[in-house]
Amino acid sequence: MIHCQYALFFLILQWNAQNRSMKLVIMTRPTFFVEEDKILASLFEEGLDDLHIFKPGSSPVYVERLLSLLPDSTHRRITVHDHFYLKDEFGLAGIHLDSETASKPLNYKGAFSRSCNHLSMLKESKKKARYVFLHHIFDSLSTPEDKSSFTLSELEQASDDGLIDRHVYAMGGITLDQIPTIRQLGFGGVVICGDIWDRFDIHRETDFQSILSHFEKIRSAIG
Repeated sequence: MIHCQYALFFLILQWNAQNRSMKLVIMTRPTFFVEEDKILASLFEEGLDDLHIFKPGSSPVYVERLLSLLPDSTHRRITVHDHFYLKDEFGLAGIHLDSETASKPLNYKGAFSRSCNHLSMLKESKKKARYVFLHHIFDSLSTPEDKSSFTLSELEQASDDGLIDRHVYAMGGITLDQIPTIRQLGFGGVVICGDIWDRFDIHRETDFQSILSHFEKIRSAIG
């Protein structure tokens, strides 16, 4: 009887792990565009909890302008990948370090997350970070030269070893159809970029309803 109870207990734990809700992060396009603030504000209205502003090489004045165009109530749900002073100036959620070896700014005490490219560095990368992005899970949608770095069996082994857990978010080529696989592997969240932004032509479109509709499908799949 006791053995049956233990077996049932572990089955429940396994079911909970596979069916728990994951976190959803939307990452901005690397370049600015006219409708961006309107789309981001609408995504927040639809329930977006975690936005990462990733604008490599941009002038801080443009990031400041984007933040100033978004409702103040959304700032606590935004993380920046650069211009870290904006964290305190706008009351943001935190900062993101874009490599396994990048250091926090001197005397920085707030929340931070980190990117990781190698399974061997996951354990170290997770130390103190709020969460870690594991890059190159699948071939990138937005940058075709960025290919998947891992086989499915390698990711399964990393999950079995406890390297992939609720503190690790999958990034790289993530689409709606792949979310069940990501959940099964035990990732704590997903980072969506191309699967959202490829649905809107920044040069010719102004109606972004297709983005909001797809976002709702992703949210439902995440749980």
